Amino acid sequence: MSADAPAPDAPDVSTADYDEMLETLDVAIDEARRKIENGRVRDEDKEKVRIKWVRALAYTVNVRRQVANDRDLEELAEEIEEIKTRQRGI
Repeated sequence: MSADAPAPDAPDVSTADYDEMLETLDVAIDEARRKIENGRVRDEDKEKVRIKWVRALAYTVNVRRQVANDRDLEELAEEIEEIKTRQRGI
């Protein structure tokens, strides 16, 4: 396999798909923040639920970072391919 060929199991995901995923993750992050920041904690059970929301928020933020990195890498790969195509034409 050459360095230019995509990995055989690489999914074909467009930049628009990444943007859609990021929008969905942003909604989830906003909801988790709202759940964490609102309301008083008067009993132990509510505090346990809040801790679960904090964990969910941390996980979602990490997933969002990974998706953003994947999108950026995809954009860079497209730019590199365009540059290679232009250079072959010269």
